[in-house]
Amino acid sequence: MQILSSIIFIALTVVGFGFFAINAKKIYRNIMLGQAVDRTDRSSERWKNMLLVAFGQKKMFARPIPALLHFAIYAAFMITQIELIEIFIDGIFGTHRIFKEPLGGLYTFIISLIEIVSVGALIATIFFLSRRNLLKLPRLNMKEMIGWPKKDANLILMMELILVICIFTMNGTDEVLYNMGKSHFEGQGSFNFTISQFIGPAVFGSMSEGTLHVLERIGWWGHFMMVLSFLNYLYYSKHLHILLAFPNTYFANLNPLGQFDNLQAVTNEVKLMMDPNADPFAAPAPDENAAPAKFGASDVMDLNRVQLLNAYSCTECGRCTSSCPANITGKQLSPRNIMMKTRDRLEEVGKNIDLNKGTFVEDGKSLLNDYITPEELWACTSCNACVEECPIEISPLSIIMDMRRYLVMEQSAAPMELNTMMTNIENNGAPWQYSQLDRLNWKDEN
Repeated sequence: MQILSSIIFIALTVVGFGFFAINAKKIYRNIMLGQAVDRTDRSSERWKNMLLVAFGQKKMFARPIPALLHFAIYAAFMITQIELIEIFIDGIFGTHRIFKEPLGGLYTFIISLIEIVSVGALIATIFFLSRRNLLKLPRLNMKEMIGWPKKDANLILMMELILVICIFTMNGTDEVLYNMGKSHFEGQGSFNFTISQFIGPAVFGSMSEGTLHVLERIGWWGHFMMVLSFLNYLYYSKHLHILLAFPNTYFANLNPLGQFDNLQAVTNEVKLMMDPNADPFAAPAPDENAAPAKFGASDVMDLNRVQLLNAYSCTECGRCTSSCPANITGKQLSPRNIMMKTRDRLEEVGKNIDLNKGTFVEDGKSLLNDYITPEELWACTSCNACVEECPIEISPLSIIMDMRRYLVMEQSAAPMELNTMMTNIENNGAPWQYSQLDRLNWKDEN
């Protein structure tokens, strides 16, 4: 029976991690569809940024209460991996609490710590469920959150509840069995886990030995299956940020928020025009077979790889949208929705490639117009509030600006006000509708 249990455990582990690896490879493939961007500079700053922002949750604490509750879940997720290591060893070799004997009192301390943070995670999970479904926090119930996004958030919270219940069922029943001298672990006495030493006798103390063994196995297998299910659910969920927040913060833009990048082709052309000594014929001849350079972005393949990583990393928390002045004043723009739509389009492109044996077949769609409208793009004030607010330094603004570039430089589709300003700059050297000679006329009016 034990051999069969180990075989089933190993088979489920191989299938679960294999399926995760397949989906992880798809995500990597989709991100690599973007344009190359060099973010390998200033490595020490990047490591520091990742440790503070992703690992240390630094930017979350701009809003202390949800930050502390989120940290409780985060800490539980990190620390319970220690117990998960033991479960994997026990599952493969048919042992039971293999670390108990060699670690002794340290084992009791570690499991007790896991139980304490699990209680914190339980409280936080209930709070987050209430905030979404009872209190109906506005930023968590905007129109882009209707349907699957809301179900996704609730589902993951329910999975966390089940996982905590499984942990205490496993530990509580084992505590009672251990006191009875009937545990899988040989020996008498008590585990004395901080929470289970009270919960165990109170909840499970009156049950028969057979029932306790069944419940202990349900808790043990339940813990393992929930972790495996959660791992493979990540691909379909916003909770990819659990893994991707780390590379996302490492490759984040470290330049000042107001500093925009220039298109190198345009920069070179302007320098050539402004240099009276430049020889225009000295430049290398263009490749006749090469596709003409595209200014800006109209689809996900035109965005860079960090922007696509941003899309997959988005937590859909809505802090960006709740701080966006355009959204607050009733405009169509939602920075969160920009990231969600970018991810949706990227997933659609990925499925197209899968269906066509590794090659993208033109589907008549694009990120611009089919997913994100010009109205949304031009509503942006480029204030960087969304970038400043994001807990993992995602930049919806960079996507907005690249798509604006496409509208202006490829389609000449700027709003009338912007066209007027650019015409004035071209003719008058200033955005106003009068010549440079008339700039100081205002002083004569006083």
